[in-house]
Amino acid sequence: MKIIIAGCGEMGFHLSKLLAKDEHNIVLIDKDPVVLKNAEILDVMCLVGSATSYRILDQAQVSKSDLLIAVTESEETNMICCTIGKHLGTKKTIARISNSDFIHRKDAFDLSTVGIDEVIFPEALAAKEIRKLLKESAAITTFDFEGGVLEFVGIPIGKDSVLNGKTIKETNYLNPDQNFTTVAILRDVEDEVKNKTIIPRSDETLEAGDHAYFVAQKDGGVDRVLALSGKKQLKIKDLMIYGGGPMALVTAKHLSKKYKIKLIEENRERAEELAGLLPKVMVLNGSGTDLEFLMKENLEYMDAFLSLTSETEKNILAALAAKETGIRKVIALVGNIEYIPLAQNMGVDTLINKKLIAADFISKYIRKGDLIDLHSIHGVEADVIELAVKEKSQICNKSIQDIDFPKEAVVGGVVRDRQAFTVRSDFIFETGDKVVVISLHSSRHSVEALFK
Repeated sequence: MKIIIAGCGEMGFHLSKLLAKDEHNIVLIDKDPVVLKNAEILDVMCLVGSATSYRILDQAQVSKSDLLIAVTESEETNMICCTIGKHLGTKKTIARISNSDFIHRKDAFDLSTVGIDEVIFPEALAAKEIRKLLKESAAITTFDFEGGVLEFVGIPIGKDSVLNGKTIKETNYLNPDQNFTTVAILRDVEDEVKNKTIIPRSDETLEAGDHAYFVAQKDGGVDRVLALSGKKQLKIKDLMIYGGGPMALVTAKHLSKKYKIKLIEENRERAEELAGLLPKVMVLNGSGTDLEFLMKENLEYMDAFLSLTSETEKNILAALAAKETGIRKVIALVGNIEYIPLAQNMGVDTLINKKLIAADFISKYIRKGDLIDLHSIHGVEADVIELAVKEKSQICNKSIQDIDFPKEAVVGGVVRDRQAFTVRSDFIFETGDKVVVISLHSSRHSVEALFK
């Protein structure tokens, strides 16, 4: 596909990186030549200029494009860009917005009438992710497949975990029902800037400090993984949110129907405004990094702490302070992707980056039909993909040991007729099976080729 992306911020850059790997023809537009200079490492064409300029869009050959995605920081720019692009002949448009009214009031105003086919609201996607993480409170990452019969779960390995010091092969006796599979390990390696992503083989040893990832059957498998890791699901009732920007506001709105919330905002005028917008939330004027203030507001009695300001450094500091008080579920919004490994190594296990979530959402939208599902994991250099076995697929009626399956990938599980399986090398794949695979980025195309 020929795809034009307007905006080379973190979301536009990450999206360009994802789509360029899929061999799409990408044109990236931004008015800042410095940020476009950073994109030169990608296999994309870069244009310096305004996303609302007829000349620039014409230079990008928008009339011949299959898709125009506008993800600049300006909602108005994104909407105007899509309107002009549609007028000039692009087939489809997607606009990043920050006004939830365009989602909740579709009946009042149809955006397709002005040339916008789809909208994406990063704050709402991130709030949805937070809601799932609060529900599965013991996990640092979680999502499900096929209505939940299979779950992907990330767990930090502690010193007291039964899994600490065990090889994958040695853990087999701890998994007598074979209802989970260890699919990836994220490890802090000394002298390396990035944490190391490992697709484990049978002789790989789990270590304290690892973030281990599993695909487990919902019935029995998830509970078994949590028990072995020494983690327990926490029933969350009371939570504290630090921040008063769009992310905190949308999250508080989403969660206030289910949880009792205290929201901390530093600016007094903004705190008063939020109090009017959030009638079910107790809004307090103060700092989320002021531990004395937080303790006065009963921080130690909270079940969860969400650090959601627009400043990554503040979020990490506040999350670490909350964790020191003994709060078991702490989630921090990290705006700068480069901070993710640092935050993980400092002990903030559960992180949210709304731009990465939004970019993955758009990537799934584009790839609809090729993949059933696609997920990226914060800080992990691997994709979690769900594919269908077709009658003509190379993998059909064969087992993993019968084919040249990439060593940098592993099958986490299979759903067949709504029944979940965690498979071994002799499992025979059949037409219609839905297969969850975890693969390093370098091997994803090889994996997908087996299912064509």
